[in-house]
Amino acid sequence: MLSPGDSTDVVAPAPAAVAPADDTAAWLAALRGTGAERERAIGELHELLLRAARFTVRRAHAQRPQLREAYEDLAHQSADDALVAVLAKLDTFRGESRFTTWAYKFAVLEASVALRRHAWQGREIPLEQDGWRTLHASDPSPGERAESRELLAALPAAIEEALTSHQRRVLVAVTLDGVPIDVLAERLGTTRGALYKTLHDARRRLRERLAARGFELGGGGGT
Repeated sequence: MLSPGDSTDVVAPAPAAVAPADDTAAWLAALRGTGAERERAIGELHELLLRAARFTVRRAHAQRPQLREAYEDLAHQSADDALVAVLAKLDTFRGESRFTTWAYKFAVLEASVALRRHAWQGREIPLEQDGWRTLHASDPSPGERAESRELLAALPAAIEEALTSHQRRVLVAVTLDGVPIDVLAERLGTTRGALYKTLHDARRRLRERLAARGFELGGGGGT
């Protein structure tokens, strides 16, 4: 489930019936309440999220006209998912921005995910066991430094020796084939968190293997 931060300022319209001046306290009280008041607040929150999702999808539609028939469905799907996420994370709201600003970003993120998934719909994700071997297929330009050429030549062997089959496939899909992490997670029946952990471990193993061969790489302990 997506979890945007609280700090970035995003212009978000505020439903007047709950909070005319974007009264964060009023929003929280209504959403944490019961009965008709909570249901009304949820309905107005969904309308806010739907406006944000529509804006995000329509902006993408300008660059990808093929979204014309799908954008309303994508917007509703994104608003629904964002509403579930906002309600589930209500207690994590720290008040560092207006509530509507915080909630608005959930819809933007969910719409972005939906757009990426739609772009890969029907497309095959290459997960070949040896796709990484193409790393050494193209020759470096004459101007490249010798150590860069040596590192490129050493990468295939390091990948084969240091990584598991699963780590190799995920690394190739994300870094070489450009598959979005959320799309790959959906296709493999796993979570984004699990794939980020796989990528982190794969990169750490590669750094260690290459360092053992004398290559000095940056980012020693990070991702």
